[in-house]
Amino acid sequence: MWIYKKALQYPVNITETNPKLAMSIISQYGGPDGETGASLRYLSQRYTMPYKEVAGCLTDIATEELGHMEMVAAIIVQLTRNLTMDQIEAMGFAPYYTDHTLGIYPQAAAGFPFTAASIASKGDPITDLTEDMAAEQKARTTYDNILRLCKDSPDVYDVIKFLRAREVVHFQRFGECLGIVNDHLNSNNYYEFNPAFDNNCN
Repeated sequence: MWIYKKALQYPVNITETNPKLAMSIISQYGGPDGETGASLRYLSQRYTMPYKEVAGCLTDIATEELGHMEMVAAIIVQLTRNLTMDQIEAMGFAPYYTDHTLGIYPQAAAGFPFTAASIASKGDPITDLTEDMAAEQKARTTYDNILRLCKDSPDVYDVIKFLRAREVVHFQRFGECLGIVNDHLNSNNYYEFNPAFDNNCN
């Protein structure tokens, strides 16, 4: 059970209307390296994690990623509020508008919908944490790309910069978690057994 604090982790106060930019940022809501996939990945992985301190870290980061979904959605809503039909057509927003009006829909910037295929949960701590580190780097790269696209939009740039920084912190935390797993094992069995499944490796 979680306690929901009804405030964003970082303030989102965007004054411009820019549906074209919103269509790029939406990838971090429902794209292959976005916040939806990250939160579900880590929440799923925690159940087979044999080490409580690592399971706790997965839970912490997963719930933060849910908060990041809120932030990305807030960015999109604020970039698309009060759109006129002329703006929708002129800024290439018509295909999205046709299917979703101004509703938030989890999809990639390329337009394909979120899929659970982007959630990796193998049930092996070493595999899962290595995947998590890679996932955080891929998300960081996507945020880097978005930062290049929104350099002329300071309100957006500020929030995206915050979200990018959190990906770096998560990458570091998962590296620490992988070290914890390594500490529970030894050099003779580190890559030969699954500590979540094989009883003889601890």
